[in-house]
Amino acid sequence: MTVAAITFSTWLAQAQIPEDRLTPDQRGALRAAFHFRHSRGDDSYSTRLLTHFLLHCGSGLKVAQLARLAGVSRPTASRQQGMSSKGAVQQAHHRSDGRPYGKLLPRYAGPIIEYLLGHPQARRADLIDFIAQTFGAHVSRIALYRFLKKFGIDHVATATQGAAAAATPAGSAAPRAATPPRPPEVLPAVMPAAAPAPPFSSRTRTTRAPS
Repeated sequence: MTVAAITFSTWLAQAQIPEDRLTPDQRGALRAAFHFRHSRGDDSYSTRLLTHFLLHCGSGLKVAQLARLAGVSRPTASRQQGMSSKGAVQQAHHRSDGRPYGKLLPRYAGPIIEYLLGHPQARRADLIDFIAQTFGAHVSRIALYRFLKKFGIDHVATATQGAAAAATPAGSAAPRAATPPRPPEVLPAVMPAAAPAPPFSSRTRTTRAPS
């Protein structure tokens, strides 16, 4: 997309920069930036390069004024203040490819650690959802992995998941109810066997009658 045909004075007025207060050096730097914007357009690459130039050309203007000139937000311009030229080109390249490069900021480390400690069973997908809901940043698994490794949070994630696995082993069934002990088996009473009868003798004892 090409930039609408506007004049240098209109461009400065839209950024709320008084033209009559500019020094000769500021005027020369801004005029060169204006020609770059007018000839290259306002695509993401051109905007990224223009913002990087305005922030590091030594114009002496405030960051908010330079952000309005480049057509970006004040926080976006602030994040590029200490960035190298290589980093600016990489950000433009990764954003063009749809990669979430540079969206995980160092200040996110504290809330992420707190979330991991409070949710030991959280998966990577759950952590990505937490980051999106909390910070409004949509990141990939690769970007999240690099962020966790860079700040040493991957050890926290591994430790919490290991503790959760130890507490509840994967695939374990719910504990079964205790079975009441079986009462002792009562054997039926056995009647004692009768004493055997004496063997019958064929010899009988006869008694004689008195004579």
